[in-house]
Amino acid sequence: MYEHHQEPLLSRVEFVWRMVWHAFIFLGMVAAALFMGAAGYHWLEDIPWVDAVLNASMILGGMGPVDVLRTEAGKLFASGYALFSGLIFVAAMGVLFLPLVHRLLHKFHIEDEDEKAGDD
Repeated sequence: MYEHHQEPLLSRVEFVWRMVWHAFIFLGMVAAALFMGAAGYHWLEDIPWVDAVLNASMILGGMGPVDVLRTEAGKLFASGYALFSGLIFVAAMGVLFLPLVHRLLHKFHIEDEDEKAGDD
């Protein structure tokens, strides 16, 4: 998927397209997680869709739920969704920043190889 450390660095245009692709993956992960949360709140707690999206957004953003949960199923769902949201946040940020980190490490490796070649 990414260039090998012995291959040249991607051009800026190719790198920008890689970042755009990863941004779409990031947005897809967040949208899927938001939909799952909203659906759970809507169906388990019988909360209207707009309020369910609000609750899911607040949990996904790390703020906490807005509405008081009444059912045991809703409370268990909210507990699991909160843990899931924390993991999704870390994974999505990893997906978003992976190309940048890879490019920096690749650039440092190329510079290191150039210094070693100059020492010979």
